[in-house]
Amino acid sequence: MDRIELQPEQLEHFLSQREMQPVKIEEIALLGSQTTGAAALKGLGYGRPLRVTYSATKQRKQVVIRRISQNEFGRETDADRVGEVWRNYHTFNRLPQHVRAYDMIGVGRDGRLQSMGDVTELYLLTEYAPGRPYAEDLAIIRDVGTFTSLDIKRAVSLARYLADIHAVKLDDPVLWRRRLRDLVGHGEGVMGLTDSYRLRDASFSFTSAEELREIETAVNQWRWRLKPRQHRLSQVHGDFHPFNILFQKGTQFTLLDRSRGEWGDPADDVCCLMINYLFFSLQRSDGLAEPFFSLYRVFWETYLAQSGDEELLAGAAPWIAWRALVLASPQWYPTLDEATRRRLLALAQNVLADDVFDWQQINRYLA
Repeated sequence: MDRIELQPEQLEHFLSQREMQPVKIEEIALLGSQTTGAAALKGLGYGRPLRVTYSATKQRKQVVIRRISQNEFGRETDADRVGEVWRNYHTFNRLPQHVRAYDMIGVGRDGRLQSMGDVTELYLLTEYAPGRPYAEDLAIIRDVGTFTSLDIKRAVSLARYLADIHAVKLDDPVLWRRRLRDLVGHGEGVMGLTDSYRLRDASFSFTSAEELREIETAVNQWRWRLKPRQHRLSQVHGDFHPFNILFQKGTQFTLLDRSRGEWGDPADDVCCLMINYLFFSLQRSDGLAEPFFSLYRVFWETYLAQSGDEELLAGAAPWIAWRALVLASPQWYPTLDEATRRRLLALAQNVLADDVFDWQQINRYLA
């Protein structure tokens, strides 16, 4: 699909129609940068979120427009990208504390924003959520070497939130098998990650095709072990990593980008966050150590106490391995040192070989 660049007047006209009154755009800016105006609109064409500030009847409002850009992680085709916008629009508003989705915007062949009748592109319109990514908290802890009482409270609040949403179950064996299949074979799953390790590139010399094949095969073996556990199908976020968690004051937070579907194994969310305590710790030490060990421990203790889900530990391995492949990849984290990448891949190999994940002894999986 050809990339179509929006014009400010087109956007203003669309917002006026949506508000059913004239609006005036005050600012157009790319999120996370100082780029504004026409340059920001151009950036939107490459998939970067755009914040639009406008006034209507003396009210000042902000919205975010997102375009799903093409990539090799399950968004190779136009249908993949359009499908993600559709899914986001219909799932964002069903999860507590997630940014709200306001509309799906169609872009016609003439570049105008319009109804769905002649759509060639979809954009997602959401509310703008202020706050600081939780990843920035973890980076500060990494650099300073200490944590605060607020850091403990935030880890507790995240664990409680996950336990609460995971309490909602769905009886759908077919969907359960699909979610497990996506873990292995989706472009954003294990196979998509192993395919993205371009071993002829010197930056990927820390691993081998044999090792990646072993991890991929072991995860698929776990898929067969997990298939009978359809009772575990639960409400999930699906991508619960620190860059998708925005904290405001205290323990108040908002979530972003629930883009992998609304049902899955609770282990997906729990392992996605917990491995980041290890990840940031590895950037300052050889394993999980203070100041991150205390956050990791209170997260696990809180989640297990509130959810009562001890079975999670008997099925966590493939979810941990998947996230380890993401974190170890130079494509996703280009500045990481090779020793840390090796520890992450050792983690993947070793947890897959263990029947039950021993969260209290995570360092023994790093050898």
